[in-house]
Amino acid sequence: MAAARQDVVEARRVVVKVGSSSLTTASGGLDADRVDALVDVLATARENGPKEIVLVSSGAIAAGLAPLGLDKRPRDLARQQAAASVGQGLLVARYTASFSRYGIRVGQVLLTSDDISRRAHYRNAYRTLDQLLVMGAVPVVNENDTVATDEIRFGDNDRLASLVAHLVRADLLVLLSDVDGLYDGDPRSPGATRIDEVSGPADLEGVTIGSAGKAGVGTGGMVTKVEAARIAAAAGIPVVLTSASHAADALAGRVTGTLFHRTGKRSADRLLWLAHASTPRGALRLDPGAVKAVTERRTSLLPAGLTGVEGQFVAGDPVDLLDESGRAVARGLVNFDARELPRLLGRSTHDLARELGPAYEREVVHRDDLVVLHQH
Repeated sequence: MAAARQDVVEARRVVVKVGSSSLTTASGGLDADRVDALVDVLATARENGPKEIVLVSSGAIAAGLAPLGLDKRPRDLARQQAAASVGQGLLVARYTASFSRYGIRVGQVLLTSDDISRRAHYRNAYRTLDQLLVMGAVPVVNENDTVATDEIRFGDNDRLASLVAHLVRADLLVLLSDVDGLYDGDPRSPGATRIDEVSGPADLEGVTIGSAGKAGVGTGGMVTKVEAARIAAAAGIPVVLTSASHAADALAGRVTGTLFHRTGKRSADRLLWLAHASTPRGALRLDPGAVKAVTERRTSLLPAGLTGVEGQFVAGDPVDLLDESGRAVARGLVNFDARELPRLLGRSTHDLARELGPAYEREVVHRDDLVVLHQH
């Protein structure tokens, strides 16, 4: 059985995600002892592993509740952002003090989905995180809750962690929560059994996955963790899902929690982000021939295959490509503004270049900026 966790033992660069429920109490405020216990484990893994650690930490909003006199997580975005603004400083200050016991620096990195779906932002985010690791610091990553709108939110830090693992080219993702793994039913029910390993989707058939955390301060549940594990595993990154109290065992490669084996190979960097982190700003309707060309032959989308345009977007924005029934079969970065496209519908690039100039002799979406969501 020990060999099954060899990927974990050999991992050099590791992304660790910790949830609000593992750091705070339902009444609000950070639990200093819990933070210190986690940092003890991470510092030891760095020293003895030796491993590079990127920490994706929830807890900003939860940490800001008590100082602002809020007794529970607010539902409206404005007050969530206010709580995050206060709590983010407290969270990073707590990590800074805790890691300093080991002489380790931390660097705060706040991301929105825009930072990783747009090409230039993506490269910049990678360079920043990579440089922090090269210089011996521990990046502490969180969603930029103080400015993120509904349109540019990751939605949960589990998904953010899986995408950060892909971004920094991690060898392992460890998801820590208040449950010690994935169970085949409600872990509180008698007879529920922990699933030690997941090799692919077939291993999850018939498994009931709950969604509520115990402490009531987070947004994610087991559903988001399994989805995050699926994204990372498909991108060639093994995942260990366990509780914060078993973090040391997880990082040491001992059999704990649930191990999700990699199901795919590392993909072209931005395409994973395009599929899982980008929010479409509009949609393009395709004729059947274009749908087939894009999804089966993996060609670029040309104006000749367009039958309609929806939404307001500018060149460079992510858009969904729809089949005749309105289903999104692909997503890509569009090369034209929405207002330019109606006069291009169904026309050949040769005709457009002759009438409008050489700037129009190009793809609407280039195949290098396109990811297939559903085979047709």
